[in-house]
Amino acid sequence: MDITKVSTAEVLPIRHQVLWPSKPMSFCAVEGDEHALHYGAYIDEQLVCVASVYVQGKQARLRKFATLPEHQGQGVGSKVIAHIIKDLQADKVDYFWCDARASALGFYQRFGMALEGSEFEKSGVSYYKMAVHWG
Repeated sequence: MDITKVSTAEVLPIRHQVLWPSKPMSFCAVEGDEHALHYGAYIDEQLVCVASVYVQGKQARLRKFATLPEHQGQGVGSKVIAHIIKDLQADKVDYFWCDARASALGFYQRFGMALEGSEFEKSGVSYYKMAVHWG
């Protein structure tokens, strides 16, 4: 597996297919995408996982993290998050957070992320803010 930076155009189809297949592709674009760090994991030259990170000063937000269904549960996403965390720590980011789908809380907890606040809903899906502080 190869994890590398990718373009906004490369992440959009996977975001759409995995996260919001019933919405138009434009729904999967995020304000600030043009300035975000987009990561992609390739297996046999196929992009199978994407994640976007929006950095502001010493804070970074993970958004639109998606792995193709046939590659879920195989550690691909975990390797991508570990790679992102390593990069952020090297860049002296000290606060990393995301809005995690309620179904994924255990995944993020494995990376030291903890709940901040209470459950909320976006587009009919339950979420929690999760974050980790370093330093």
